[in-house]
Amino acid sequence: MTSMRPDVPYVIRPAKAGDVAGCAYVHHTSWFETYATLLPAAHWETDTLESRTARWHRWLDGGALVTVAERGERIIGIAIDGAGRKVGENEPVRERELYSLYVLADHHGTGVGQALLETVLAPRTPAQVWVAEENKRARRFYERNEFLPDGARHVDERLGLAEVRHVR
Repeated sequence: MTSMRPDVPYVIRPAKAGDVAGCAYVHHTSWFETYATLLPAAHWETDTLESRTARWHRWLDGGALVTVAERGERIIGIAIDGAGRKVGENEPVRERELYSLYVLADHHGTGVGQALLETVLAPRTPAQVWVAEENKRARRFYERNEFLPDGARHVDERLGLAEVRHVR
């Protein structure tokens, strides 16, 4: 991992087809940085950078609207939003949903996550986000941005991971 250089600004922009490798790297690395202790070791046998790259090819080739944060020529964060979804037995309570927001750990606290969030969902825009119940850092970030838990909870049986919904 390279260290962050504060003298190099970041850019927030729409993802393009050539961003597959960078998006997959951020997605996989951020998941590992965040969930390595929350998921069983066997999870990482199939959740590989290669499998994420194949998924990102499908998503970007299929027209997924993704926003990236780039510093220099390196993607350091990703965000995806869209229509509110039913998760488990929980019907959506907002028309908009933040599906994903990931920033590499060495860029936490730099404002990149905040910039991504504000780009895909303007401040005070009503929306929902599902976040891992044990991901305290992410939950504090969303609460600072007026997303509050509404009591909805879902356990992803495939991952064995509990998620809670935050809304604003």
